[in-house]
Amino acid sequence: MSHPDPTLQHITKQLKALAHQGRLSVIRAVVQGPVEGTPAGQIQTHLGMAASTLSHHLAELTEAGLLTAARQGTTIRYAARFDQLKALTEYLWQDCCGGGCRDPQCLP
Repeated sequence: MSHPDPTLQHITKQLKALAHQGRLSVIRAVVQGPVEGTPAGQIQTHLGMAASTLSHHLAELTEAGLLTAARQGTTIRYAARFDQLKALTEYLWQDCCGGGCRDPQCLP
């Protein structure tokens, strides 16, 4: 590739962030949590994950643009970036897979 595609680089970064069982568990916990965000301590309790491990996963997901972090006093609440999650899945279905799908059931 002579010129890197910024969209492809962004999608790759997001997929890399999701390509871990622990981070997928974090995303699930946050998506199913309150719209205003889930406190990191609640995520840790729910998943039974060490604080340092959770911190690493939250940083990766936030850096990839899949979560936002908002401080409220001593608490940090993490919320899903539904716009980014939707854009990622749309990219996979339409831009990446849409042209090669031969089965009428693969795309709605």
